[in-house]
Parts: sequence; structure tokens; C-alpha cells
Amino acid sequence: MTDLRRTMLWVVFTMSLVMLWDAWNRHTGQPSLFMPTPVRTAPAEPAAPPLPSTPGGASVQSGVPAAAAVAPAPGASAAVTAAPALPGAAAPGASELTVVTTDLVKASFDSVGGNLVRLELLQHADAEDHQRRVTLFDRSAERVYSAETGLITAQSGVMLPNHWTPMRRAPGPTELAAGGNEVTVRFESDPVGGVSLAKTYTLHRGSYVIDVRHEVINASPAPVTPQLYLQLVRDGNPARGESKWYFTFTGPAVYTEAKKYEKVDFKDISKLAERNARLRQEGKAEERPSHAQQADDGWVAMVQHYFASAWLVPAGSAREFRTHKVKDNLYAVSMVLPLGELAPGASKAQEAKLFAGPQEEHKLAALAPGLELVKDYGWFTVLAKPLFWVLDQLHKAIGNWGWAIVGLVVLLKIAFYWLNASAYRSMAKMKALTPRLTDLRERYKEKPQLMQQEMMRIYREEKVNPLGGCLPILAQMPFFIALYWVLLSSVEMRNAPWIGWIHDLALPDPWFILPLLMTVSSLFQVWLQPAPADPMQAKMMWFMPLAFGIMFFFFPAGLVLYWLTNNILSIAQQWWINRRLGVK
Repeated sequence: MTDLRRTMLWVVFTMSLVMLWDAWNRHTGQPSLFMPTPVRTAPAEPAAPPLPSTPGGASVQSGVPAAAAVAPAPGASAAVTAAPALPGAAAPGASELTVVTTDLVKASFDSVGGNLVRLELLQHADAEDHQRRVTLFDRSAERVYSAETGLITAQSGVMLPNHWTPMRRAPGPTELAAGGNEVTVRFESDPVGGVSLAKTYTLHRGSYVIDVRHEVINASPAPVTPQLYLQLVRDGNPARGESKWYFTFTGPAVYTEAKKYEKVDFKDISKLAERNARLRQEGKAEERPSHAQQADDGWVAMVQHYFASAWLVPAGSAREFRTHKVKDNLYAVSMVLPLGELAPGASKAQEAKLFAGPQEEHKLAALAPGLELVKDYGWFTVLAKPLFWVLDQLHKAIGNWGWAIVGLVVLLKIAFYWLNASAYRSMAKMKALTPRLTDLRERYKEKPQLMQQEMMRIYREEKVNPLGGCLPILAQMPFFIALYWVLLSSVEMRNAPWIGWIHDLALPDPWFILPLLMTVSSLFQVWLQPAPADPMQAKMMWFMPLAFGIMFFFFPAGLVLYWLTNNILSIAQQWWINRRLGVK
């Protein structure tokens, strides 16, 4: 029984550490710590925007005729046909950037397509260089990430403005005026196939949401049936400053009320593209992605640690969702909206919102159903969301995220006090029995069956359950693992100071004081617990806190603070119970 108890203790101990950063990574499709990290491949031609691509997945080289329209998925609504391929386009003309500044963002729009190609978040410092701001959208040697929109149609031979079409910016201010609440920038295209497109972006004070209005005017002599595509294009490189010691999901996401939040890994998109290329060569039907493809609600997003972007449109209108590989190391997630038939001389406007900013849970929930899920708690969402709510309330009362973390751990320890007390009493009794059990093992080492009988007799006489120290702790582990993911996922920890030398709870302790204290406290906990009879197990119990303590030197200070606080409170409770029971 003692060996079984030791085994369960090791399971609990490793659950609290290894599972947090390795098993979860495999669940999210990220590399394991024990597997090689994928080589970062710089996107080809980084100074130029990505090649023309279709929301449906076909990539079009400049000047090459487009493929035929893709057949709709089986059972698809007649109102939403599968997005046809973008028409072939000439090489893009000269690119001119328009920079628009508000109190929160500095946004750069390209005259080619009128796309948002760079977005600096002025209130968020870069993880590696605090003199720089976080750059979410970018088009540089390090990153290709942009928001693109345009028109497509299934009508044979009809060309429409797309995200490669040159556009003119209408005159107007490009900076939020003092006392003003919004700034608007408008781009207009010349007619393409007799159809012109205008994009109007409205940026608001104190908001990471950009209102985007698309106006389609049919000046041709024939009716057209345009579809509007809204897409986010991003390379597959890790985000700047991403930790090598733990991984969070980076990639596209699709949400519908029917299928809820669906993450789509870059690797899965690549594999599907490769399979479909083979199927096309064999003359077979292509496979469809597993995520939702048609709905009357929902949104698309591109997610990374702490930040996200998303295209949002009101529910109640048909839409199609697509993910595809544009080219090597470049991916897109798209939402395609049918605009209906436009008669000659008619026009149609479509409103949308583009969110691009930090994953502030409460603000995201207010923007669109399910949008707060881009802040990914994974399996532990049901526990993590209420824990974050409590943490947020503590922060409002205390005014410091570090002390709010301490306060939340204290509340959890109070909530589980009697459960912990039961476990620690069992451990204390087992520690008191350790000399007797060691002597018993020595006397009956040649008679294991008799030894087990004598051990069970001692347990009955002393009213000790050898598993009593494991099960109560095991029951609490989901709560502490959920709190781990709350602290790891919350953008509020970025640039949040605690005391003295801790200026950013999202970065490792610069002086390594917290990791050292956490390691010492873990060793002290081992000393308080009953020692194993097996000398090798005893050595391992002292070695494991040292081995895992090394990892905490690279973990965010907020996570180490949470673990250290839990250790200190556990030590205090264990010491008090040992003292009351007379265990030295």
C-alpha cells in the first residue's frame, strides 16, 4: 500500500508541473518541449504583400487566369455558394501608405487594395524591447500579417475589385483630433468590370474595434452578383517574444453558434492543401476542412498569445467560412458574404467590424457571442472563467495584479482548507509512522506477504489511510491548473508591476528571486512529508523539486508568484497540523 501511495503522490506532483506545459501543448497542436521546434521560415518576398489568393484556397500568380469556381459543399445553402477563385490580376501598382493614429493604435493602410497592413498597439510595450510597441499587423522581413477585403463572383468572365485593386484615398484627417471621438479614412477604386468598390474605415477613441463599410456600385450595363470576402492573412512564424518553455495556440479560429469555437492549426491547413493537390492530380473530389463552413452567424479570427484579430458581422445573414494555405508559410482565414444581385446603376453597402487588439475578456464578450474564447483556457474553461472573474474583482479592490494573485490563492486555500487539512493530517500520521514502517520492512523483507499484513494492521490500529494524503490534493488539482492557465493567458499581466524588482508579471523574474524561493519552499515541503522507505525514492523526492525548479526560472513572474504563495500557505498548514499532532 505504501508503494501505491508513493506512486500516486508522484502522479499528483508531475500533474502539477509537467502536464501544464507539455500535454497541453500537444492538445493545442504546438510543439512539445521534448520535440524539436519548427524552423522559422521567413516568408518569400517579405517587402511585398502576399500573392493574390482566393478565400476558397486557390492561389493566383500575377497575370495567370483564375481557376473555375469551386463547387459548393454537399448540403450547402443555396444562398451561399462556395467562394469562386479571385480573377487574375496584373502586378500591383505603386504602394502608398496612409498612417492613421488614435489614442490606442497607429494603423497603416495600403493604397493597393485599401488593406490594413500594419497596426501598432500604442498602449502595449513589446516583450523583447520595451522602447517599441507591440506590432500586431505587419508587412516586413519578420512578419506578414494583414486584414484584406475585396469582391469575387461566380459569373463567368466578370472582373470585380479585389484586395489587389489600386485605390485612391479621399481627402480627410488622419489623426484623432483633441476632443474628437473618431477619425475616418476612405478608399475608392476605379470601376473594374463596371463595378467600383469603396472602403470606409472608422477608428474610435479608446477602442480596438474599427468599423468598416464596403460600398459596391454597379455602373455596368448588366446585373452582377458580387460576394464580399473578409480575410486575415498571416505567416506561420511564432509571435515575437514567444516563450520556448511553454506554448500557446497561434493560428486561425472559426466560431458559429452550432459548432462553437474551433481552432485550426497551421499544420492541418498545410496537410489538407497537400492532400487536395494530390486529389486534383488524380481527378478526384477535394476534401473539405473539418471546421464549420456555412452559417447565419459567427466570425473568423487569427489568434496568438495575448492578442487577436477578428472580422465581425451582425448575425442573421448567410456567410461562408474558409481556411487555406496561400503559399509556403502563409495562411488565411476568410468569411465570404453574398451581397445578392445588383441591377445596373444599383449599389449595396455591407457593414463589418474589425477587432485587432489585446484579449481583454470582458470587452471581447461584449463585442460578439463567443469572442472571449480567443483567450484560450482549453479544457479548464469552465473553472478558469470564474477564477478570472474573482481575480479581476480582487484587482479592482486592491489595484495591483500581483497582490490580486496572492489574494486569489489565499481564497482558494481557505475554500479547500478542510480538504487540505484532511490530507495533511494523513501525511503527518504517516510521517509519525515512518520509523515503525521502516523497521517493519527491514524485519520482514524476506516475507512480503506477512509484511503487508503487518502494515495493514498498523494502519487499522492508528486509523491511518495510506491514500488519505493523495485524494484530497488530487481533487484540487483542476482548480490550480485552471488558475495556471488564467495567469498564462491574461493580457492584463503584461507590463503589470508587483513590488520592487518585479516590473512585469508576464516576464521572468529578472533577479530570479521568486524562482529561488519557490524551489526552496518545494524542498521544505518534501522535508515535511513522510520519507519513503526506499532510499532511491527518497533521493528522487529531493531531486524533483530541483529539476522542476529550473523551469520556473523561465516562467512568467506571475505564475511563479502564484506557485510560491501556494507553497507557503501549504507549508504553514502542514507545519501547524504536524505541531498539533506532535510530529517532529
